[in-house]
Amino acid sequence: MDILPHTNAYNPQQSLPVFARPEKDPKWFALYTMPQTEQSVIRHLDAREIESFLPTYESVRVWKNRQRVKLVRPLFPSYVFVRICAQNRGSVLGTPGALRIVGNCQGPLPVPETDIDFLRSDFCRTRVEPYRELVIGKQVRIKAGPMQGVQGTLVQKKSGLRFVLTIALINQNAAVEVGAEDLEVLIN
Repeated sequence: MDILPHTNAYNPQQSLPVFARPEKDPKWFALYTMPQTEQSVIRHLDAREIESFLPTYESVRVWKNRQRVKLVRPLFPSYVFVRICAQNRGSVLGTPGALRIVGNCQGPLPVPETDIDFLRSDFCRTRVEPYRELVIGKQVRIKAGPMQGVQGTLVQKKSGLRFVLTIALINQNAAVEVGAEDLEVLIN
């Protein structure tokens, strides 16, 4: 005789926050760090064998002596992305310079894999820069190429079109050059 499980039984996994539920697949999360410690946090995470990613961009700066210097800077200051499962949370938060994993009152919130893939792409490495202004404009989606499906806001800079990727979770933006033929307007 088979005994069926009681349907009204307490299921502890239904009410647990994201990190308390058992997970098999690691997800990307935004890690908020102390200011100007992103590189150090990345080194410590690498030593702990935790997959991490720091999006960067290059800028040219002219010093007082007119010397031009190329600087590599974090695209999103004070943020590093980590790919972890629930059991790695303590290791990440124990990293010197790490403050918290970004989330809400329910727990940490994962960053969509498509956003991370976009930021890691070769296309993004050469054409990305921070965009710190308030983004006002049409919502668009890239319809072709390696970033197909990524959504953002369209703005214009000088004579070229710029696609602004907004990672709402950390309230940060990045502007990327995109041809008009590769974009489609989203209908709300």
